[in-house]
Amino acid sequence: MKRFLALAMGVMMAAAVSVPAFAEEAAVEIPADMKVGFIFLHDENSTYDLNFINAAKEAAANLGMSEDQIILKTNVPEGQECYDEAADMADAGCSVVFADSFGHEDFMIQAAQEFPEVQFCHATGTKAHTEGLDNYHNAFASIYEGRYLAGVAAGMKLNEMIADGQFTEDEAKIGYVGAFTYAEVISGYTSFFLGARSVCPTATMEVTFTGSWYDETAEKEGATTLINNGCKLISQHADSMGAPTACEAAGVPDVSYNGSTKSVGPNTYIISSRINWVPYMEHIIKCAAAGEPIEADWTGTIQTGSVELTELNEDVAAEGTAEKLAEVQAEIEAGTLHVFDTAAFTVNGENLESYMADVDTDENYEKDTEVIADGYFHESEYRSAPYFDITDGFDGITLLDTSF
Repeated sequence: MKRFLALAMGVMMAAAVSVPAFAEEAAVEIPADMKVGFIFLHDENSTYDLNFINAAKEAAANLGMSEDQIILKTNVPEGQECYDEAADMADAGCSVVFADSFGHEDFMIQAAQEFPEVQFCHATGTKAHTEGLDNYHNAFASIYEGRYLAGVAAGMKLNEMIADGQFTEDEAKIGYVGAFTYAEVISGYTSFFLGARSVCPTATMEVTFTGSWYDETAEKEGATTLINNGCKLISQHADSMGAPTACEAAGVPDVSYNGSTKSVGPNTYIISSRINWVPYMEHIIKCAAAGEPIEADWTGTIQTGSVELTELNEDVAAEGTAEKLAEVQAEIEAGTLHVFDTAAFTVNGENLESYMADVDTDENYEKDTEVIADGYFHESEYRSAPYFDITDGFDGITLLDTSF
């Protein structure tokens, strides 16, 4: 149990496009003159980017690399600036260039086409498996499973507040602050909701969007609006301290993302899920050093140490939360529980038997791949980035604004 409550609580296994067996990799000596470049959308003030920045530094240190062997560029917009930075890194002798935001993808592909001797790796992208470039790669993790577990913790808290008489069962409404109506966000808030509802079956959820990955004012305002709408607990897929700060001010429990927000919400923060990027970063550096190919699509799992829950705030979490999380985690690891089990949700009152997802990205975003089989939606198996994008008619979830 102590290991479960540590800062890195391993989550569970999911089928994936490609998951290397890191534990079996041979030791690789990193050349003293090897350089690796990292491109980040924001800086340390963004919980999202800070997670990547820390991982880059940790991976380099684990591999015995010196500080002058890694180049870190922050606040790189999702535009031509990304290509410029990637090209500069290639010109500076980087063997690997990594970028961390969805909108960086086309510019990373442009750089990969121009510098075929350099490996370009990109988090959250969708095009590597169809671009056919040997030196361009996508990566993500089965974070929807971590969000499901975080949702279980949220549902436990709702149950505790109901039992304490703070509100009734039919008032168990969750608020969620999202960035954009992208599949990554939809997959995240839906898995969180399903986790909460698995233990608090009357839970409902309202979702608002900010139109930005990082906008502290908009995120705080979004959380405040949800709280004023009667939401009893808030979670987020946005990268600032805006929502957690609003929750602390209002005394409303909060489940964050990408790292603990206990520092700004000691009385309201419960738990957070995050992707640990260290294993992947070590993997791509070692592959480049050894001249080994890097997978076009890679999905991290518990086996790679890539999906984690951060510290559980036992001062706020409901009694028995740690034990319940351990129980649910074991079920997911055993394959007896699937996050997107079609028996666990309805769309317009019906269980889904079939769904075509947009896996092979094209200009028209056409649905091209059947993703429901064996009674569940197979997320992140046909490419690493999420493609769960069901919104219209998903029972129990209300979207307040879908213009983003």
